[in-house]
Amino acid sequence: MKIKKLIALGLATVMAASTFVGCGKDKAEKKVKVIEIDLTSEEYAFGVDKNQPELLEDVNTFIAQIKEDGTFDEICNRYFGDGEPVPVTSAKLDSSKDQLVVATNASFEPFEWTKGESYLGIDMEIAKALADALGKELVIQNMDFDAVCLAVGQQKCDIAMAGLTVKEDRKEYVTFTDSYYSASQKIIVPADDDTFDDCKTAEDVEKILNTLGSDVKVGVQNGTTGQFYCEGDEEWGFEGFDFKTVAYKNGSLAVQDLINKNIKYVIIDSAPAACITEAINDMQ
Repeated sequence: MKIKKLIALGLATVMAASTFVGCGKDKAEKKVKVIEIDLTSEEYAFGVDKNQPELLEDVNTFIAQIKEDGTFDEICNRYFGDGEPVPVTSAKLDSSKDQLVVATNASFEPFEWTKGESYLGIDMEIAKALADALGKELVIQNMDFDAVCLAVGQQKCDIAMAGLTVKEDRKEYVTFTDSYYSASQKIIVPADDDTFDDCKTAEDVEKILNTLGSDVKVGVQNGTTGQFYCEGDEEWGFEGFDFKTVAYKNGSLAVQDLINKNIKYVIIDSAPAACITEAINDMQ
């Protein structure tokens, strides 16, 4: 996957904030890698206000349309291929206008993140295209991931677009659209760590993870499938592990702490894992 310079520039801020990296350390010590084994299988969808069934119908129609006419592939190519991301601007919230208010957590490359006053990412470009198709002005509300579905459930926003995995407990707050993206969890390790090099399946990886005790720390993004996978979740059938799960606001912070040797591994969604890893390695 060809990572975009914009993602690398965003990560540079995180890395520059660390006083523990880059001061005499060998560059190889600061590189990381993704173990290319899917630990889970999940589907991303958008979460719509339960009181707006007509919006749900419109969004499902829109998802089908952009998949059929190639628009979705074009957007993805701007993040996974040789295209260039298109910045998206949010209007100011104004109840007197016809607006589509989107709840997101803009710390989840390549689906949503910020650069200056603009938003970038697959979800953000879809949000812009959706608002245009509906003839509405786009408003983006950036918040913690845990608050995204709640904001829609409280009717503060119309739709949640935040790399959301379809999950039963989230259905308390939103109605999920049709799926638009298949995802999985993967593990990030230091580049010189060969612990998982001989693994072929998720079961192989989990066998090793099950040997880790509570003295070992593994980073995740707060409120995501990675956290449920590590801590255990009955709905998903995740048994969890004995190691200590450390939750971060975003995956970039978790990987930075991995580089700083404050945690041993990071488990996050596959697309952000690839983006963050490539961007950090390119900066060394």
